[in-house]
Amino acid sequence: MVIAIQKLRDTTDEQIGRQMRAEIVERCLPLADHVARRFTGRGESFDDLVQVARIGVVNSVDRFDAERGGSFLSFAVPTVMGEVKRHFRDTMWSIRVPRRAKEASLNINKASDELVQRLGRSARPSELAEYLDMPLDEVIDGLMARSAYNAVSIDAESDDDEGRSIRDTLGEDDVHITQIDEIVTLRPALDHLPERERRIITLRFFHAMSQSEIAAEVGISQMHVSRLLTRTLSQLRDELTTQRDD
Repeated sequence: MVIAIQKLRDTTDEQIGRQMRAEIVERCLPLADHVARRFTGRGESFDDLVQVARIGVVNSVDRFDAERGGSFLSFAVPTVMGEVKRHFRDTMWSIRVPRRAKEASLNINKASDELVQRLGRSARPSELAEYLDMPLDEVIDGLMARSAYNAVSIDAESDDDEGRSIRDTLGEDDVHITQIDEIVTLRPALDHLPERERRIITLRFFHAMSQSEIAAEVGISQMHVSRLLTRTLSQLRDELTTQRDD
């Protein structure tokens, strides 16, 4: 994909350039479907989310700078996700958010897109604060404000694949309650991990991200993610076994 985009940049024939751009965008459209699925259940239809995500795909193709290096996917995934997040931010604020936090959120979104290409991964809050010359606590407030754009009705469909509304599930036993003991036991072991390995485990098992998505998020190859997961899970397993034996 990087080579194809570089050829697009190098062509001087406008008609050929338009055709090459259309072909590249078409090849990337499955990415829009994938990102859209991650945001379903938040008050917007899947079809609308796909359309917004496709705008992000087009922007990714137009903005990617092959000369800076890095993979296209590591730039495109955050860019497409950012487009969908902006859609929610701009159209679905349903909770009153302080003006200062909302403005910070807008600046953070723009800065995040700019830093993705520079860093080859999503920026940390501390990096956003330095880039925007903002106090870290204001950046954190802005990041938190982005989660306040949408309130889901209790009549909306739940995530249990049974076609029930959220109202229908109120008062039910939480099937995940039995996992509390496991999480409490696991947390000290997670705290002993290096920051990168802990982040990878969190993205994989708490955010249900694929290895490819984690690779784009962390800024390493999918193969490297696979090796780190295997090694880290083995380390966690050994540590938990030792705790039980004690």
